[in-house]
Amino acid sequence: MVNVGVIGATGYVGIEIVRLLQKHPDINITSVVSQSFVGQKISDIYPNLKNVFDMECEALDIDKVADKADILITALPHGISKEVIPKLIAKGKRVIDHSGDFRYKSVETYEKWYGIKHEMPDLLELSVYGLPELYRKEIKDARLVANPGCYPTCSILGIAPLLANNIVDTKNIIIDAASGVSGAGRTTELAFQFCECNENFKAYKVATHRHTSEIEQEVSLLANQNIMLSFTPHLAPMKRGMLATIYANLRDSKSCKELIELYREYYKGEFFVRILDEGKIPDTKNVAGSNFIDIGIVVDERLNRVVVLSAIDNLGKGASAQAVQDLNIMCGLPEKTGLESPGLYL
Repeated sequence: MVNVGVIGATGYVGIEIVRLLQKHPDINITSVVSQSFVGQKISDIYPNLKNVFDMECEALDIDKVADKADILITALPHGISKEVIPKLIAKGKRVIDHSGDFRYKSVETYEKWYGIKHEMPDLLELSVYGLPELYRKEIKDARLVANPGCYPTCSILGIAPLLANNIVDTKNIIIDAASGVSGAGRTTELAFQFCECNENFKAYKVATHRHTSEIEQEVSLLANQNIMLSFTPHLAPMKRGMLATIYANLRDSKSCKELIELYREYYKGEFFVRILDEGKIPDTKNVAGSNFIDIGIVVDERLNRVVVLSAIDNLGKGASAQAVQDLNIMCGLPEKTGLESPGLYL
């Protein structure tokens, strides 16, 4: 049994981690940290957990939390992790982090897109990008895993086979992606209130979203060249789910059947990656509540362009469930452990 502590347990990402881990056969949750709800049972904050998981939330005491856990999962805002992660690493603990603070190879790129100084470049060198389908071997022995953002996960896995096999022109790649409102976290900001989001569909941070740089970093590594692309995020009037539509120009004429075979070969053996049959495109309702990514492929023969559509749960494969997949790898457990549930559908 592996002892795991969850820091930032009462946000949407944190509570989804708790929900998944409390039924995990090989994991024991030793602490749930929440500065806002110290002394309260987590099941009083999220009543769906009543009689299932009633642990009391505690304040962040690095020594106390670290002494009880083998691995810590942090779900803290960007910038705050820098106050916590170094201390945990110094204590010899392994960490899975959900902030953007340790996802980058370049300090300069991080500082440009996040607008703050990065004070731990040594930890950037230590960190492994937590996308199992690309970094499984590195994750296994990692001391610090930087769980990817939801938009990058959906986008990178959607386009990876095309770039790795030099199938598309690397100029003029366009990604449009839409996320459920839970992607903004548990916030009271006006923009995410019911009357602002319901029956509304809107783009935001056009050409400036920080996940653009994260996507560019990883697709550049796949293609072995520097890539710049257009990324536009949208807010969809649903609680959870994400759909990315990726456009790229083919270098040579390819049929949809050929590309589907390419994708299936590239993701051969990947339980959580489902490549759909020709003529099928993914729906968010089929992946919501799960760790699956569904990928559909269409070839626009008029323009010799491929359109890839990928769907995930922004809280699942886009965050918490992927963290559990990383955790399983780090612990030498089967990756599917605790994650085999299908999507909610309704």
